[in-house]
Amino acid sequence: MFQTIKNEWFSNIRADILSGLVVALALIPEAIAFSIIAGVDPKVGLYASSCIAVVIAFVGGRSGMISAATGAMALVMVTLVKEHGLQYLLAATILTGFFQIILAYLGIAKLMSFVARAVVIGFVNALAILIFMAQLPELTNVTWHVYALTAVGLGIIYLFPYVPKIGKVLPSPLVTIVVLTIFVYFIGWDVRNVGDMGQLPDTLPIFLLPQIPFNFETLKIIFPYSFALAIVGLLESFMTATIIDDLTDTKSDKKIEARGQGIANIASGCIGGMAGCAMIGQSIINIKSGGRGRLSTFIAGFLLLIMVVFLSDIISIIPMAALVAVMIMVSIGTFDWSSVKKLKTLPLSTNIVMLSTVGVTVYTHNLALGVITGVLFASLFFANKISHFMYCDISYNEDKSIKTYKFVGQVFFNSADKFYEMIDFKEEIKKVIIDVSRAHFWDVTAVYALDKSVIKLKKEGKEVEIFGQNEASKTIIDRFGIHDKPEEIEKIMGGH
Repeated sequence: MFQTIKNEWFSNIRADILSGLVVALALIPEAIAFSIIAGVDPKVGLYASSCIAVVIAFVGGRSGMISAATGAMALVMVTLVKEHGLQYLLAATILTGFFQIILAYLGIAKLMSFVARAVVIGFVNALAILIFMAQLPELTNVTWHVYALTAVGLGIIYLFPYVPKIGKVLPSPLVTIVVLTIFVYFIGWDVRNVGDMGQLPDTLPIFLLPQIPFNFETLKIIFPYSFALAIVGLLESFMTATIIDDLTDTKSDKKIEARGQGIANIASGCIGGMAGCAMIGQSIINIKSGGRGRLSTFIAGFLLLIMVVFLSDIISIIPMAALVAVMIMVSIGTFDWSSVKKLKTLPLSTNIVMLSTVGVTVYTHNLALGVITGVLFASLFFANKISHFMYCDISYNEDKSIKTYKFVGQVFFNSADKFYEMIDFKEEIKKVIIDVSRAHFWDVTAVYALDKSVIKLKKEGKEVEIFGQNEASKTIIDRFGIHDKPEEIEKIMGGH
């Protein structure tokens, strides 16, 4: 246990502290922006981001991943805040946490196995596009100074790592923020800064319970929002964890992560914060800046609170152009550029899954809808592909009185009709043998197709024999099938 704590917390101290500082700075405008989206005071997003990051550092299942207030969660909250106010949002945030803990123990993390690789790539590319699009308001209808600062910022980000010795020691995004802030302060350029985004809090958060009636009526109001927030939050957290797993070549425990997200959201709701989840952009900033351990996440949350409460005068003068440059770097680094090259070589179905995930996510700004769309398309294409793997060999005995249908492949809802249509019911023969020794029955629809075939053959006066069922197929056929139950067949035959 001690070794685990040492590895997760203290194996990368300097890089974790520096990367946590970069993330804390980048979190400030994002937390404020997400608060505005949700229709609440900036301090709600800032308190939430600080609290969630600190708590998840201790109880999360993925080291080095950043969780805070997010745009995806903010979009779900808009209507609730508009119609019922902040107190109901805080109650919904706490309930969201309880839902996530329950879902964690129900094994929701296992559902990630149904998310195809093409969906993950689509999710990543969509996020990269959304991160870039989120920067456009800061680059629209502005003076040339903003463009110059952004360009210089990007230059520092990409060139500073090549500086001998210190280039590898200090994270280039941090250097960019510090250099551009000092430059603007002394030159006196009139450009938009963090202070222009909204009033920073001047007090530490305190424990409080939502000031609402705790009754069934309240539950009826917040339940649908809380459940939606729980699902969206876990989905984004799982996807982000998968991406960070790939970037760091490590594994994460998604069950613990789901439980941790729940605990963090309960804590956030109890100090006046909104619900949140893992952040792909900030997580990548952390990883790119050298952060790997839980310390980086803790530092990000802790410094965020310290800076906005006690150092607000300094933080407020950071030019937005510096943070825009950092987020553009994140966008470029997040996008899977190889996926564009592979469009020509990958199967059409894979491309459709990836592009549909991107398209729906970007159009709706809803990550959950995008992922669900991709999963649905992937499932449909898979079912269609598997259905084509079923075929039938037909043979006769010497006097052609017995006909054998030897089915090979998977029989399920998408191939059941094909199974039925392969049988010739009108042919003048005495006996039909249905050989399923190389076939597998998956669902009730497949069993129904077998029943329908056998019963119709018997109606035509033919003797029918079925053999070769494997154990799994035999179990489902015995349970749901009626062709071998005389009393059930009698009911059907007697009606005609």
